[in-house]
Amino acid sequence: MTRLETSPESSSPQRPRPAGKGWFGQLLLRLHFYAGIFVGPFILVAALSGALYSVMPQVEQAVYARELHAPVADAYLPLAQQIEAANAYLGDQDTPAAVRPAPNPGDTTRVMYSEPGLGSSEMRAVFVDPATAEIRGDLTTYGTSGSLPLRTWVDQLHRNLHLGEPGRLYSEMAASWLGIIALAGIGLWVQRIRKTKRKKDLLRPSISAKGYRKLASWHGSLGLWILIGAFFLSATGITWSTFGGANVGELRSALNWGTPSVNTDLSDFADSSGDEHAHHHGVDSAQSGKMVNPAAFDTMLSIGKEININTQLVEIKPPAAEGKAWVVQEIQRSFPTEVDAVSINGQNLEVVDRVDFKEFGLVAKLSRWGIDIHMGTMFGLPNQVLLFLLASAIAAMVILGYAMWWKRRPTRNSAQLMGKPPRRGALSRAPWWGSALLLLAAAAVGILLPLLGISLAAFLAVDLMVGKFHARRA
Repeated sequence: MTRLETSPESSSPQRPRPAGKGWFGQLLLRLHFYAGIFVGPFILVAALSGALYSVMPQVEQAVYARELHAPVADAYLPLAQQIEAANAYLGDQDTPAAVRPAPNPGDTTRVMYSEPGLGSSEMRAVFVDPATAEIRGDLTTYGTSGSLPLRTWVDQLHRNLHLGEPGRLYSEMAASWLGIIALAGIGLWVQRIRKTKRKKDLLRPSISAKGYRKLASWHGSLGLWILIGAFFLSATGITWSTFGGANVGELRSALNWGTPSVNTDLSDFADSSGDEHAHHHGVDSAQSGKMVNPAAFDTMLSIGKEININTQLVEIKPPAAEGKAWVVQEIQRSFPTEVDAVSINGQNLEVVDRVDFKEFGLVAKLSRWGIDIHMGTMFGLPNQVLLFLLASAIAAMVILGYAMWWKRRPTRNSAQLMGKPPRRGALSRAPWWGSALLLLAAAAVGILLPLLGISLAAFLAVDLMVGKFHARRA
């Protein structure tokens, strides 16, 4: 920002304010304006795609009803017979990468396979009727949520615009700036409520206002009511981002705030003589590749239930390589959270390790809950409705902001179609300690969230160039 005390965008000079007076509010206004103009499209796309994703679980249940559901029966087959049916359907005897037993009567079992050509976190799932071993469908699933193709398409739209890793920069930009824009907005709201006599007009939209003031009233009051939700989506969204998310992960590791994971290393369990009858339980000594007996999945599930597996939403994974253990883990992300896990030595059926959610650290629990609320899985339908309303409100805020920008355009000058930005020169009026604090805060944020720091520097560079251009013309 330049030290000009007049607005180059206006035709007549403005009277400069006394040094140190009102600089912070002007700075917030200019930051809120420029960030909203340039980052608004990213936030709008993220909000609309997020609102669409929030309703996808119900859409998925309707679109893929045959794959997800089967007739309720009085008796159900062992997992081994269901896996054998899936293997026969595929025409080979490959070992599944994971199996998710039918969680409730009327649901299907998912037998999942890793195949070449699938994307990261994707698996081919064969859906089996647990009562008859009938094959109900064959689809690609994604992630721990097990989303099917339609929901995955919406998820990838929200995550990266279907552009792969480069596309993730869009969502990181949106998540990073959403919190900054909200913070600047609430700062402006506080300043206005201290000055106005009609304070209730800042708590709800003004009915009597017209034109620009009406838009500003809706923008300000709506922003107040969604403030906490916007901060929450910003903070949790950053954890998925490329650069900011990596830095957050490193910070958590440095502070020992990481999420515990179950140990599958069998190097300390070299002696396989613990259970000489292990083969009677369907567990073969060759624990990886194509030689795992399907009956082993029943055995491992039974052992897991004896240890710490007490929910119906379960995933069973055979060893990923030689010298690794089986893993039985809960995948229930709704409330109450059930993500306990146990690893089992397939050679002697001994428990290698166990992880219980109740023993997670506070930060790990908050991270788990935050992600699950962000995805709409924590509290089911109420969570989804709240997310839909919140995302829709954020999209409306962006649209209202652009409408305000359009309303501020000079109506008598057809050559200038867009609204004027707030006057520059706020930093020139700031005391030295204010400038120092702002520089320190910007540096800290830039280190933690590099994409936000780069874009902020770009905004300042553009603003400086535009200011010098107007100064020369003046």
